[in-house]
Amino acid sequence: MIRTHVSEHYNWGWWGRLWAYATFLASGLWASLFRANQRYDVVIVTSPPLLIGLLGVWLARLSRAPLILEVRDLWPDAPVQLGVLTHPLLVQIAYRLEAYLYRRAQHIVVLTEGYRDVLINQKKVAPARITVIPNAADFALTDAITHHFDCNAFRQRHAMVDGFWIVYAGAHGLVNRLSTVLDAAGNLADTPARFLFIGDGTEKLTLQNEVRRRGLKNVRFVDKLPKQDVIPFLLAADVGLTTAPRLPIFRTVLTNKLFDYFSCRLPVLTMLDGESRRLVEAADAGLFVEPENAEALVWAIQYYLNHPQLIRQHGENGYRYAQRHFDRRRLAQQYVTILSNVSARW
Repeated sequence: MIRTHVSEHYNWGWWGRLWAYATFLASGLWASLFRANQRYDVVIVTSPPLLIGLLGVWLARLSRAPLILEVRDLWPDAPVQLGVLTHPLLVQIAYRLEAYLYRRAQHIVVLTEGYRDVLINQKKVAPARITVIPNAADFALTDAITHHFDCNAFRQRHAMVDGFWIVYAGAHGLVNRLSTVLDAAGNLADTPARFLFIGDGTEKLTLQNEVRRRGLKNVRFVDKLPKQDVIPFLLAADVGLTTAPRLPIFRTVLTNKLFDYFSCRLPVLTMLDGESRRLVEAADAGLFVEPENAEALVWAIQYYLNHPQLIRQHGENGYRYAQRHFDRRRLAQQYVTILSNVSARW
């Protein structure tokens, strides 16, 4: 493993993030010249950001190895639809870079069927060059923690004894639309509903200030934690929450936190239409909530409060469904098979 420098300004807004990407690209290029002094059988690069793809192309050329491009988010579609990337020249450059990376990759791995459809129908990538390997549930981790987990003691230690806890574990950024959750929290102030936000991001300070301004007593923040320390909070909570804007690009998204919730037997309130909604409904593992609709979120939480038997049922359904379809070990083996096949054909 070779670690390289990245700017500490990642959470300083869009330009800070762009600077972080650029510094990582520069330090990665330097490391490829002076530290990565061996040949590689396969080069894998994961995007976003798109700039990192250039590093993958460079390393693949140095090693005379095939390049596998892993697409975890559709860029530049996402920042363009969010209104973050607006300058016409930058938009044009970004789309040309995206097309270049798709051409240079010997194989492309995407997270969802929606991504695959976009690449085939809009980006004109040959279907044979694309494989869908979704995010996975890490049962080895969650089951090991669950085996020794004392839920009552944990809730007592973290002041979670009372209330119905809705947990959000993930980034606190512009794209996550967590202000909608605060609106719902305000309307649920006189109910047992409690909201727990775990993570960090560009909007976290704004959210914390808004909680103080509104005097919301049913919202709590926990700083970003290693995954093994997040799992106990998920095991102690009652419901997991996923959020996103009401934009077409997010209909193709399956967030990683969804599988963390499944592996912890948490029913899911998903505020993502499209792929996420279809998965939750296929698994019968939670409820769909219209994105950016605080009233709909209030209704869904009250529905669970009034139908407590569904909480355990939906949680168990999600756990079993993820075991059948999203076990990390099986998906990892599928990835290894792709690496072997691409390398053998090179």
